[in-house]
Amino acid sequence: MLYLVENKKVVMVGIPGVGKTSLLKRVVEILKERNKTVSVFSFGTLMFDVAKDNNIQDRDELRKLPVIDQQKLQKIAAEKLSSVTDEVVIIDTHAFINSSEGYYPGLPEHVLKIIKPTNFVSVSAKPEEIYSRRIKDFTRNRDKITLSNIKKELDFQSGFISAYAVISGSPIKYVLNREGKIDEAADKIINAIGL
Repeated sequence: MLYLVENKKVVMVGIPGVGKTSLLKRVVEILKERNKTVSVFSFGTLMFDVAKDNNIQDRDELRKLPVIDQQKLQKIAAEKLSSVTDEVVIIDTHAFINSSEGYYPGLPEHVLKIIKPTNFVSVSAKPEEIYSRRIKDFTRNRDKITLSNIKKELDFQSGFISAYAVISGSPIKYVLNREGKIDEAADKIINAIGL
């Protein structure tokens, strides 16, 4: 019997400062060296592109929207992702959104059903490294930075990503992105998704 090979839809999450963007770039480089067609989408950017039509001027304003509005934007972004057919589709996002209404899932059930992820990657780093990276990042409008908050965010990320795996039936790879060990972390991700 012949089975059609479907594309990999890999959801990569990480709180700000874990080095996810740098790690993601390295993963893409390696996959392209292996002649894989790869596309990367920032879930927040897809949402922001739609929100701009509704007078949202700053991406950091998204998390301040009422949850009902965030849900609508998530659905539209997920629908765009569901039709991408590259061999590897990497969705760069956050496991949760710290909204005014509380911690809200970055990938609630309705979004997971549309995207149908095949794999999850949860990127982490030592809290002290995250703190140091955030202090140096002036590109975004972040909440107050403390080691205590960072540890809490890492705990929340772990809980949310576990729930997503249960809902979708897809495996999670936890990756510690240690300072100076990006190739090691990239190899773990690529091996986990079977490429």
